[in-house]
Amino acid sequence: MEQILISQLFAALYGFTGVLLGAFGAHVLRNKLEAAQLQSFETAVRYQLIHAVVLLVLSFNLSFTTDLDVYISRAFILGTFFFSFSIYALVWSNAKGKKWRFLGPVTPAGGLMLLLGWALLGYSFIANLL
Repeated sequence: MEQILISQLFAALYGFTGVLLGAFGAHVLRNKLEAAQLQSFETAVRYQLIHAVVLLVLSFNLSFTTDLDVYISRAFILGTFFFSFSIYALVWSNAKGKKWRFLGPVTPAGGLMLLLGWALLGYSFIANLL
């Protein structure tokens, strides 16, 4: 039960902040960032919103009675955070002239966590067929 509520909370949080940051990027940052920076920012928003919806759907469809269900949810929660929010920080710090290079490895680590979430989800479907 607890993991269901955590998944729903993060779905709502990621959905809300994704829309907020998307609007911020489109209206405020559009004239302040270079095209490549803005594209990176938009990628982070897109991934965040997609995975907010995924978390919401999973929270209503997984039983969370197995460790696998919990791992799937956590992989999406952590992967979204590390992937999208590291990109936001990298773009923002670069725009301010102080690129936080230490965040560079965080983005692919978040991407790997998202891949893990998708792989575990696929595995759970296959395991239910057998």
